[in-house]
Amino acid sequence: MSDERILVLGIGNILWADEGFGVRVVEALDRAYDIPDQVRLLDGGTQGLYLLPALEEADVVIILDAVDYGLPPGTLHCLADADVPAVLSARKLSLHQTGFQEVLALLQLRGCLPRALRLVGVQPHTLDDYGGGLTEGVAAQVAPAMAEVVRLLSEEFGIALQPAAPRAAGLMAPAIGRAAYEAGRPSADAACRVGDERVLRRGWDG
Repeated sequence: MSDERILVLGIGNILWADEGFGVRVVEALDRAYDIPDQVRLLDGGTQGLYLLPALEEADVVIILDAVDYGLPPGTLHCLADADVPAVLSARKLSLHQTGFQEVLALLQLRGCLPRALRLVGVQPHTLDDYGGGLTEGVAAQVAPAMAEVVRLLSEEFGIALQPAAPRAAGLMAPAIGRAAYEAGRPSADAACRVGDERVLRRGWDG
């Protein structure tokens, strides 16, 4: 099965704290391993239907995302095949999951669903912190999620990843790489993340 086309897809929005989990795991995989030609790592962001061509080409899709499983924050949980669209449909965290559910429905309608679908998801803690990085409990699951993808590739799909040599360039632009993005966050005052108390208290009526 090693000749199958495998897509490892991180979806979510790095601008909203734990929403960026899937993208950050894909970034970490890109940094840590040499990726063979039959495996494609993709930062899917919040592209929704624009992901359709990439998914149509794949025999196997491994999705990484922040998912509302109804579990304690920071819990890593994995699903397979029909359970994946079921949980994304029933428990939406954001608009990007609505868009991705539409993509899966279109794939089924067009007869292009991948042979195998896997979801490696984490229960988020915080989503409404604009410009924030991953919270501590969710950040702690990046390495285990990466290890789970490596395990899936090896044990289920016959692809053994090899560690990568250090390199300057990667999948993510340097300015939005996790280290630079989180370390460069300005203070709440400098970023105006706190509203004017006078306006918040009195409202628009003065």
